[in-house]
Amino acid sequence: MQQELMDFIVDSQFLGISLASWMLAACVSIVSFVLVRSVIAYALKRIRTTNETPNGSFSHIAVLVLSGTSNTLLLLASLLIGVGFLDLPDRWLSRVSSLWFAVAALQVGLWANRAVALALMRYFRRAGSSETFQGSALATLSLWGAKVLLWVVVVLAMLSNMGVNITAFIASLGVGGIAIALAVQNILADVFASLSIAVDKPFEVGDFIVVGSLSGTVEHVGLKTTRIRSLGGEQIVMANAEMIGSTIQNYKRLQERRIVFGIGLTYDCSPAQAREVPRRMEKVICAQEKTRFDRAHFKSFGDSALEFEAVYIVLDPGYGTYMDIQQAINLGLMEEFAELGVSFAFPSQTLYVASLPEDISLQVQRQKPAPREPVSPQA
Repeated sequence: MQQELMDFIVDSQFLGISLASWMLAACVSIVSFVLVRSVIAYALKRIRTTNETPNGSFSHIAVLVLSGTSNTLLLLASLLIGVGFLDLPDRWLSRVSSLWFAVAALQVGLWANRAVALALMRYFRRAGSSETFQGSALATLSLWGAKVLLWVVVVLAMLSNMGVNITAFIASLGVGGIAIALAVQNILADVFASLSIAVDKPFEVGDFIVVGSLSGTVEHVGLKTTRIRSLGGEQIVMANAEMIGSTIQNYKRLQERRIVFGIGLTYDCSPAQAREVPRRMEKVICAQEKTRFDRAHFKSFGDSALEFEAVYIVLDPGYGTYMDIQQAINLGLMEEFAELGVSFAFPSQTLYVASLPEDISLQVQRQKPAPREPVSPQA
């Protein structure tokens, strides 16, 4: 019985190949898959042990890269190893060789794709904070460009191995690329603007900026648009090209504020009082913390007030801090001026009439009440 079974296995054929060869190929494929998976598992275990030691960043990346090994591609590679034990025609051998290269190229591409992404993430996190990295246009462009370049090389290598003339293919891609570039020139303008933002860094994620009439905190810098969270709470989305073409005020990089403010006093202020006012302004400003006095002067004679101007520096960039200081200065000036005996001016005009027409003069005199005679007390 066993002899008959052996003869059946040896003599039976499928697609011109003996059944014994098929069974051998299947066994080799299974053994190859199990062996490769075991080797990868052993390598991961050893690398994880190394990763527990200090400065094991490379080991950490290696673990993540090997963990991304595709079981599908490993199975295909194992099947191709088994097929190599079959007595195939020459035309099939060339196709199997091309499949070998495609499987290997895809797996290497997957490993390289993950390795490049992890390496760039690590680099940008070291260069700046993790929060900045999440929205960095340079990080986004670098990841996107590296992955596109990697997979273009992998695909071209596979096509070249299959016998495709990649020289003509690249030339056709160049012509097509010019046509596409003309069609999407607005999008490309935004993409290159994002590259300019990444290199020049006029602002970064987390900065409070003012662009024209819009203001808010930068939340994300993408390839085409920049997202800003306004003070009102809504999200503003602006094209990168429009951002670069506008004047940008970046308040996050403000180190100190220079404040210029003026006051007006009434014209009944005496010269001695006017000379004392700048000194009182300096006294009030210097009494505040986080300030540096610059100057205070009697500036000019205004239409309805004597105008004084003071300049000081707030040493803290916070807007709330500046408003607290300005409020304290305003209250201090009110107290000082009340003590000095001067009054704040308000817009007013005084009309001096040289003469009135005769008719109007008579009417004014008639409207004046007659003087009342004093009443003598009765005895």
